[in-house]
Amino acid sequence: MLSTGALRAHLLAARLAGPVATSREESLRSYRLFAARDPRVLLGLDPERDWDARGLIALMADKCGVSADPGHTVGPDVIDPERTLAGLEAFAGRMRRAAERRAPVFLGTGHPHRLLGFYAELADALSAAGCRVLTPAQGSSVDITTRFGLRTYNLDYVRGVALVREPSASGAGCETGAHTHSPLPIRTALGAVAEGGETLPELVIGDHGWVCGAGQLGIEAIGLADTDDPALFVGEAEGQVSVAVPLDDAVRSDYYRPLTRYVLNRACLSR
Repeated sequence: MLSTGALRAHLLAARLAGPVATSREESLRSYRLFAARDPRVLLGLDPERDWDARGLIALMADKCGVSADPGHTVGPDVIDPERTLAGLEAFAGRMRRAAERRAPVFLGTGHPHRLLGFYAELADALSAAGCRVLTPAQGSSVDITTRFGLRTYNLDYVRGVALVREPSASGAGCETGAHTHSPLPIRTALGAVAEGGETLPELVIGDHGWVCGAGQLGIEAIGLADTDDPALFVGEAEGQVSVAVPLDDAVRSDYYRPLTRYVLNRACLSR
């Protein structure tokens, strides 16, 4: 079993917390765009409050441990590892309750090259506990506006985890996919469930638009988020997102393995 102290040390050594690769400049830019309600950073959330950049800095300082000083504008951003640990504890608690109820669940990631393995292990454990891992609308087309214009992607699943990929990508089911912040894929998936008269997931696990898109629709959602993704933390503050775990979401994929072991142990899902 990985102890809390050992995980804290790993978070700092892998730069999942502490000084992270995300820059203060990137984070502040995201806060300004969120305050302007730019859909690229809202991630499908429709905030109840009128958040300004200063209010977002204060929120992110509370939720993540970034500097609360608006005059701090350069350098690496910082995540408090204690807040990451607390988030992982709450994240595991939500998973444990879902497993106890054998609830239907849905997992999706906008960071398939980094976080697919993390979510896939959770999907395997939840499935083994009797949860139905939903994989609706596989192969459906999703039109997403990107900085390169409107792009069409296909919804796919790898080991029970949803992602999107370019239509030209070879080998559906392989461990490659596109990076996306869009809530449109989760809306497509949930729409297919509803149209088919199937049971909606009781818990959505993921990041970016997968979490905010589900939470905005009233489905319990938990996820991981970096300091330049304020939407999940606003969602948590306003009640649309149940748990937002602060950490760097773009380090090497193997650096997330200790987190997987820790979460599954705390959720009583270790095998």
